[in-house]
Amino acid sequence: MNNLLRLARPLIPAGALLLAAGCASAPAGVASTAAAPQGNFDFTGWDGYLGGSDSSQYSSLAQIDKQNVANLQLAWSYKTGEGQPPRLNPVIGGGRMYVITGDNNIAALNPATGQEIWRTHMEGRIGARGINYWQSEDGREARLFVLNNGMLRAIDAHDGHLIDSFGTGGMVDLRDGLPEGSEKPSMLHTDNPGRIYKDTLIMALPAGAYDYASSPADIQAYDVRTGALKWVFHTVPQKGEFGYDTWPAKDHEKFGGVHNWSEFTVDPELGIAYVPTGTARYDFYGGNREGNNLFANSLIAIDANTGKRIWHYQIVHHDLWDFDLPVAPKLMTIHKDGKDIPVVIQATKHGFVFVFNRLTGEPIWPIEERPVPASDVPGEKASPTQPLPTWPQPFARQSFTEKDINPYLPEADQEKLREGLKTWRNEGLFTPPSLRGTISMPGHNGGTNWGGTAVDPVNKRFFVVSRELPLLIKLNLDKRESALAAMPNGGGDVLPYKSPVNFLLQSNGMVAIKPPFSFLTAYDMNTGKMLYHIPNGEVLPLEDKGVTGVGAQAPRGGPVATAGGVLFVGTATDRTFRARDAATGQVLWEYKLPAATEGVPTVYEVDGREYVTIPVGGVGHFAGGLGLPEAGESQYMTFALPARGQ
Repeated sequence: MNNLLRLARPLIPAGALLLAAGCASAPAGVASTAAAPQGNFDFTGWDGYLGGSDSSQYSSLAQIDKQNVANLQLAWSYKTGEGQPPRLNPVIGGGRMYVITGDNNIAALNPATGQEIWRTHMEGRIGARGINYWQSEDGREARLFVLNNGMLRAIDAHDGHLIDSFGTGGMVDLRDGLPEGSEKPSMLHTDNPGRIYKDTLIMALPAGAYDYASSPADIQAYDVRTGALKWVFHTVPQKGEFGYDTWPAKDHEKFGGVHNWSEFTVDPELGIAYVPTGTARYDFYGGNREGNNLFANSLIAIDANTGKRIWHYQIVHHDLWDFDLPVAPKLMTIHKDGKDIPVVIQATKHGFVFVFNRLTGEPIWPIEERPVPASDVPGEKASPTQPLPTWPQPFARQSFTEKDINPYLPEADQEKLREGLKTWRNEGLFTPPSLRGTISMPGHNGGTNWGGTAVDPVNKRFFVVSRELPLLIKLNLDKRESALAAMPNGGGDVLPYKSPVNFLLQSNGMVAIKPPFSFLTAYDMNTGKMLYHIPNGEVLPLEDKGVTGVGAQAPRGGPVATAGGVLFVGTATDRTFRARDAATGQVLWEYKLPAATEGVPTVYEVDGREYVTIPVGGVGHFAGGLGLPEAGESQYMTFALPARGQ
């Protein structure tokens, strides 16, 4: 039976859409009892990660536009101090901006000046990429939610005090909701901030360990006032649940992973959470988990009120490449074949754009199951086919051969790569991991990643920041008795094979593949056609030699589109923040930063003045060996047009 797409039993989510059960790869008998969703989301404020629960990375503010953006100037900056460089997407709520400091605390700032209003006094790690802001309907209560050493905490947004009445002693332990018999890690900590839907906080659990012995990464919903658990969606289905038979029955309770480690999206009109998931553990060998392993590597539409599955689509079967779905799905209504169609858009690590009707899960353009190479590792049964979209075109290169070797590497490095390519398995996108080594391109840190996509819902554009990063997966047998004991459903020729992480970074710190090292791609989603596909940024050591147009190496700067026709995006290896013409990609303004920028800008307005804030600090991901200048102070930098009278 095809497990790509399934509709759940009939239910009525918040948007009063009636979905009939189906068991074919396309939904059957779907009827709508309500008009199509309008997508009237809050594009003016920025009260959540990526702008809000809809994850649009779009602002309807238009004071800064293509004609005046060249006049942007630094309005203020806030130094975060020693510690972890900031990656947080600042949140605006209740007249304050909320950021994370270097010592892992939350600070409330005046968003017009950067002046600190209050600061928390927590100890230990906190989620690094986003904060949840919630306000009661009467406006009297306002809370922030953050993970602190794996404990969910509620903070009074007015003064920064921890709210002791939330959970037990002011905390909720995410492990408490795990299924009986599953692995219990020391803590469950993630940088994924979750999502607010009405008076519910929806959290995606991490897998707990990068090993065979890991916990299932369920989706859990909590009451924002009490911390009480409202519902749980099992990403590894339990007995009697849909998808249970896509896993071995033996040791079923010990299987883990399938984590939404990155980010997800809620459609507040429909009351549907769209959750993209990751691979099952262990990432590169699945001989012990024969089957498609639902709901791994799937886009799941979940009723945000009840936690019930509405539909799902599995984008990678029986994942062996760590091709988890790393970015929040984007929502839009497109016009195709004479009809307005509400869609959900999912970009991937392996370079594809999957587009579905967000009510039914039906693909907008055909997706074909195509044969892929078989595994030659003992006990492994790789999926014989994988789903490949026929349209839109991929935004990333999906192969790495001798002709693709980076010419800016030392000759000795190039020769070693040529020799390796003679022996490594390298048969295309879905070549399985092997004992002799397998090229994976894009690898599991290639394609797009957290914060890497944005939409313009008015002009029907979809933007992707991506990076080119081949890697080598070489499996080795872990012969320790403890390793086999930790492996669910092992034995016989099914043994714990593992792979070291090898991103093929070379002696000068550069990636193995020739430039461009990264791209900015824009699509017209009415047609699916690419508008442009251009290098995104530069690499300072090459730029100093006059070599440009290469794209930044492994950027983690997310794009934000605005109603002013501007696309903001930063890059780390050239330490530059740019404003581009969203229609063409042309650079309209750029600003040299004192350090890397990684994360998503925040666009907001105070007293009629539009501001853009970005996190700045450190040298950047995969940039430590490039010989970049010492990074300046970590800070949040905020830009605006000159104030009146200046």
